[in-house]
Amino acid sequence: MTLFNPRALRWKIAAVTAAACCAVSAVIGLLVHQAMAERSDHAGNERLFARLAAAEREYTRTGSTPLEVEARTPEQLDAPLARALAAKDPAALYATWNDRKPPNWYWMWAAMPVEDGRVLVARTDMSSEVRGLQLLDRSIAKAVLAALLVVVPLAALATEPMNRRLRRGSRTARAIADGDLDARIGPGGRARDEITEMSAAVDEMAAALQHKLEGERRFTADVAHELRTPLMGLSTAAGLLPEGDEAAELVRNRARALNGLVEDLLEISRLDAGAEQARTDGVPLDELVTDIIRRTGTPTAVAVRATPTLETDPRRVERIVVNLVTNAHRHGAGPVEVAVEATATGARILVRDHGPGYPAALLTEGPQRFRTGTPERGRGHGLGLTIALGQARVLGARLAFANAPEGGAVATLDLDGGRGPATDRASPS
Repeated sequence: MTLFNPRALRWKIAAVTAAACCAVSAVIGLLVHQAMAERSDHAGNERLFARLAAAEREYTRTGSTPLEVEARTPEQLDAPLARALAAKDPAALYATWNDRKPPNWYWMWAAMPVEDGRVLVARTDMSSEVRGLQLLDRSIAKAVLAALLVVVPLAALATEPMNRRLRRGSRTARAIADGDLDARIGPGGRARDEITEMSAAVDEMAAALQHKLEGERRFTADVAHELRTPLMGLSTAAGLLPEGDEAAELVRNRARALNGLVEDLLEISRLDAGAEQARTDGVPLDELVTDIIRRTGTPTAVAVRATPTLETDPRRVERIVVNLVTNAHRHGAGPVEVAVEATATGARILVRDHGPGYPAALLTEGPQRFRTGTPERGRGHGLGLTIALGQARVLGARLAFANAPEGGAVATLDLDGGRGPATDRASPS
């Protein structure tokens, strides 16, 4: 997860923090604006009241008004001021009207009726108050922006320890999924929060899973080892049966099948335990594959499109190719074709048949032990592809399974010359 990924948790938290700051600032700014507006109106009212009160005394005494106050008839009043005067509270001494024509004309008018039916009219300039209010609004907006420039990065940085713990948990989960059952998240410092509880739960789950899988491995290995001795005796006894007898041949075939199953189980146990290691050597891959197919005794076509030589373990390559070819003949349909070609990093072996193709479950989940998929692919114990995938991991190769658009199953083995065992789990394409 990159630092500037907008979907990262840190930026979501920062966005929520910014939204909260903006909401609080908007409420506070509105309250301050309202208070300052009321204060400005109050100041304007006080100035107008002082002028009208002085003008009323002078008008009553002399019949004249000061220069800043006019005596008008009701007909001479501006319409907005006349309406304000008509709508004023009877207990109020005067009515006011704000005449605002931005950007430079801000006046407050006041009208006070006198005993002879005339109306004393005064006005005061409110430009300084209005501009002060506008300046206050801009100052609040600038302060909010400046605060956001500080708060958002701080919020993102403050969440980094939590993000680091979450990333550690996700890496550990991926490692467990890739087969490293010893991986653990571990304690996350002194924090005792939901992430700590989740980490502890994941570690407990991993430990339980490891214990269960190790028990299954030991059981499989023990059963296979225990079966080897009676199977050896059964195979020896089957070999003593007379040749040509149909029942004897059936016993020998079943003994060979059972012996092959036990050997497959032992091999899977070694692969699961991580006891297998590749012994690499310079190998002409085209000659190796051609010889492997010849020794299988199956009607398999070999197409050599390149003659790459690379560092690999020929015994494991043979095990993979034999299993793929056997699976193609057993569960697919002819013709079965094997192709060898060079790649930018090594070589590629493709095994293709023209049968019903791999089942959808195998393509999405990978080979599963003792599961062959759909009935149309025939019967079997499902260990051949599992072993091939495990041997590919030991080689550091990538084994992928797919179905050809025109029909049939395609297995692709990518071998990288000069590389050690891969750390990434091979997965079906």
